[in-house]
Amino acid sequence: MTTEPLKIGVLGYRFMGKAHANALARLPMFFPDAPDVERHTLVGRDEAALAAAADRFGFAHTETDWGAAIDEVDVFYNLGPNHVHAEPSIAALEAGVPVFCEKPLAPTLEEASAMHEAAADADVPAGCAFNYRFVPAIRYARNLIADGELGEIRQIRGRYLQDWLVDPDAPWAWRLDSELAGSGTLGDLGAHTIDLANFLVGDEVGGVDRVSGHLRTFVDERPVLDDDGDVEEYRDVTVDDAYTAQVAYDSGAMGSFEASRFAAGHKNDHTIEVHGSKGSLTFSLERLNELEVLREDSRGYETVLVTDESDPYIDHWWPPGHVIGWEHTFVHENYEFLSAVAEGDEFSPSFAEGYEVQRVLDAIERADERGEWVDVE
Repeated sequence: MTTEPLKIGVLGYRFMGKAHANALARLPMFFPDAPDVERHTLVGRDEAALAAAADRFGFAHTETDWGAAIDEVDVFYNLGPNHVHAEPSIAALEAGVPVFCEKPLAPTLEEASAMHEAAADADVPAGCAFNYRFVPAIRYARNLIADGELGEIRQIRGRYLQDWLVDPDAPWAWRLDSELAGSGTLGDLGAHTIDLANFLVGDEVGGVDRVSGHLRTFVDERPVLDDDGDVEEYRDVTVDDAYTAQVAYDSGAMGSFEASRFAAGHKNDHTIEVHGSKGSLTFSLERLNELEVLREDSRGYETVLVTDESDPYIDHWWPPGHVIGWEHTFVHENYEFLSAVAEGDEFSPSFAEGYEVQRVLDAIERADERGEWVDVE
């Protein structure tokens, strides 16, 4: 393992920038075997806001040119909006700099393909930040499935429900623009569900063979607000507000997925269920430390509290029974990614896995456009 601190460059300082900066700061306290890191350069466009964020997040330098930042760091985190994922990530990989990119991998399948190819040609790790893979209860669930506790996997169901757009006067944001985001709820929330399904049951059911898709936009335009909260103008919403999809796997297993930003009363409800020939399990992000498990010959579901020292990652935190939260998943994924960088290992989820998710997203959009089932290309 390298003895010099890894100089970290981060593009983006808002929601995901804060989540990853917090994770980087927590690593030495709770994961003493993690590589040493230096929060070196924070990248953004607004110099004043950038300087304030760098001060809060503990970064020594700021830069408005991501190309210049790549030249100065050992690892590049691309946490910007979806439309800036491809170019900086590809440039970093071509320069031999490991890349950690937020999900979805790109707005379009074409850009995701280019990123996948760049990662395949590079001799450094390239990771896609699907943080829900790093929930201890999800790791526990994956181990149960791999050990055959559920038997043959027959069906997987996933939903991701939020309500931040229920109000028709909720302000416009970049996530509502197809040029910036690619898709709406499908790419933002559906990508998480599709990747989690791949992670949990992919080895048992194989790849996705074909899909159906239904996308809807409920509010066609939204207000743009000025600094005082007054309406400046209205802009079109050019992405989906909700989607549903049916999935046929190579094994014959079936899946059903949905997400919505119009689900009143649901702030961040990501739920996934797996049903097999011998049992079932259910996970809900709103009860992140728990797993509902139905085993063969049992009379009902058992609530398993995944907080024992023997459970994944838990020995790094608090005594048994003391729960952890959403922000800890970023610590876990940063630990795994930076360890892979320092040791020259592969990291999962990789750009290749992010690309596989993008193939399914693209197929769901094509299915909606055609009004029929389509093959995943």
